[in-house]
Amino acid sequence: MESVILKFEQLLNENVNYIPTINNEILEVKNPGKWSKKEILGHLIDSAIHNLVRFTEINYSEKPYRHRPYNQIDLVNLNQYQKTDIKELTQLWFLINNQIVRIMKSVDENALDYKIILSDESVIDLRFLMTDYVEHLEHHINQIKS
Repeated sequence: MESVILKFEQLLNENVNYIPTINNEILEVKNPGKWSKKEILGHLIDSAIHNLVRFTEINYSEKPYRHRPYNQIDLVNLNQYQKTDIKELTQLWFLINNQIVRIMKSVDENALDYKIILSDESVIDLRFLMTDYVEHLEHHINQIKS
């Protein structure tokens, strides 16, 4: 997990100051059926909120843990990320993810093997979920930077 955490911290530290420097016109461009770069960052905030809960709950919930999906499109729209100041969005994204870093650093090695049942009934473990979270974040950061 150490390399995943280092990558995660690097993504956060490289982008917390960069994202707010992107021209607002670029951040707000919307193509049909696609999110703007602001909305992508909003999606990353929603993802962080849900994963913070997951990474915390799995430690005290009944095992195996049942992964609850969320409606990504509705959340982006309801939270009005398109209309929110980019500095505020970036700060929220950064702070929630810093808390996730703290959890990842403190998670017990045995907890990484806790089983998680996905909505399609497939089974993963906490290690996979945490690693996948960082990969998901990297994918969307690359979309914002492109």
